[in-house]
Parts: sequence; C-alpha cells; structure tokens
Amino acid sequence: MNPTSFNHIPILMTDFKAWAFTIQDRTEKVLDHLLPKPDIAPQRLHEAMRYSALGGGKRVRALLVHAAGEFCQANMHTVDIAAAAVELIHAYSLVHDDMPCMDDDDLRRGKPSCHKQYDDATALLVGDALQTLAFQILAQNEAITNPKQQLDMINQLAVASGSRGMAGGQAIDLASVGKALSQTELEHMHIHKTGALIRAAALLGAKSSDSVDPARIHAVDQYAQSIGLAFQVVDDILDTEADTATLGKTAGKDAESNKPTYVTILGLERAKSLAQELYESALAPLATFSDEATRLKQLAQFITQRGF
Repeated sequence: MNPTSFNHIPILMTDFKAWAFTIQDRTEKVLDHLLPKPDIAPQRLHEAMRYSALGGGKRVRALLVHAAGEFCQANMHTVDIAAAAVELIHAYSLVHDDMPCMDDDDLRRGKPSCHKQYDDATALLVGDALQTLAFQILAQNEAITNPKQQLDMINQLAVASGSRGMAGGQAIDLASVGKALSQTELEHMHIHKTGALIRAAALLGAKSSDSVDPARIHAVDQYAQSIGLAFQVVDDILDTEADTATLGKTAGKDAESNKPTYVTILGLERAKSLAQELYESALAPLATFSDEATRLKQLAQFITQRGF
C-alpha cells in the first residue's frame, strides 16, 4: 500500500478520540508499508523490527506530529513520513532501553520486550536498523520539494536522537541511579531523555508545511517544551499509581531500580500539581490561535490527564 494514497484528514474533527484513533491507525498503516516485510532476508531481523515497531503504544509522538502539522497546514504526506520517522526512533529507543545493559525490562507494550522474544544480539540490531530506517525515509521523502527544508527536518531528528538529546539523556539517567538529584537536575535529564524527541515530533509536524510561519513554529516549540516535561512527570506518577496491565510495562520499575523521579523528589501531590502547571504553560503560546490549535490543546490535555 502506498501511504500517499490515504484520504486527507480534515483539520477540524469534533471528536478527539476519533481523531486520535484515525491517526494511530494511519500511522500503523504507514509503518507497515515502510518496514521491510518479514519474508525479505534477513528474515529474523525484519520480523523482529516489525514486532517492535507495530501493534502497540498510544502513538503520542505521531499524534504530536499530526496535530502540529494541522496547526501549520502542512502537507499530509510529509506529515505521514515525519510521524513514521519519529515512531521508528521511539521504537528503537524502547528496544535498547529494555536490554539487560540498560533498564533490563522483560515487558513492553503488553508483550515480551524484543530481547526476551528474540535475543540480546537481535535486539541490538533491531534498534540500529529502526534508527537508520527513520533517517532513510526522511531522506527519500519525495513530498518535500525544498532540499533545505528536508535537511532541516533530518537535522532536527538527528539532534533530538543523539548525545545532545535522547541518547545523552539516557546516559545521564544511567549515571543518576541511586543519586539524590535536585528538581533542576532531573529536569535537565528529562529535557534530553524524553523531551527532546517530543519536541522534535511537534517541530517536524510544523516544518512539514510548504510555507513555514515563524510565529506558528515558535508557538509549537514553546508548547512542545512544556508538554515534553509534562509527559515525563505524568509517566513518573503512573509508575507509582498504575499497575503493570495498565502501563503495558513493569509498574514500579523506577522505584525498584532506585532511580530519581518527580514523585521521589517532589512527592505525589506536588508532582500532580507540576503536571497541571506544565499543561497550562503548554497552552499559553497557543492562546492567540483559535480552532486551528484545537488538536494541540486537546492533545496536551490527553497527555497530562492519562490515567488520572
């Protein structure tokens, strides 16, 4: 199936859940099309890549790409590719994060993590292959006719994924086990580990537009910085309050591993207050925009209230 053959999704839809389901389904179809088929050699690697990237998760980052893309009236085919690229990077990070040398978790998205379903070596290669595929599809996206725009999008995702972004945040996380961090130090870690890719997701959606509006790009950037931190605060709260079946991963893993979290540093009630403050901070730069910012606003509410 060619992802460019999908029907256009209207910018304004009355029901957020229906919109989110449509985007999730659309993203799943695009990923299914872009990932190598399991009967292509090397079959085991391709099977494991599809196992790790398909059929799970809320696709929050893809929703962010699409919401920001709609806000900036972006080319939907470019948005599809950008959303798939972000989801591939996210999937790679989860595969590596679950490995014994990292967080050593046996469960992901309600099923055995990649290294448990296959083996450590396969999981390592799966992460590598998913990461490189993300950049390949951005580089090959013919819907982007402006080479400068395309390079900017590739650079945005690369920085967010590397040592100054997600990988660097993971390194800080591993070095922080058993340490008492301040709130500022914890925020620094999560701005990189979690926030960088969330920020990139929103900006890639915005930059998928053929005519980039600097005011809207700035609003999306400010929104994404706040919602990226809010996402992690809520994750820490859910790790304390939700069960394994709800999370789709091992509940209480951070506490068991003696990792600093917003809950351990601030306490549960203050962490919930912080999530609300970050939600309000995310909405502030969108205040001057009307219906075209609806999806971004609704998504901020979804991110900060999931599980509460």
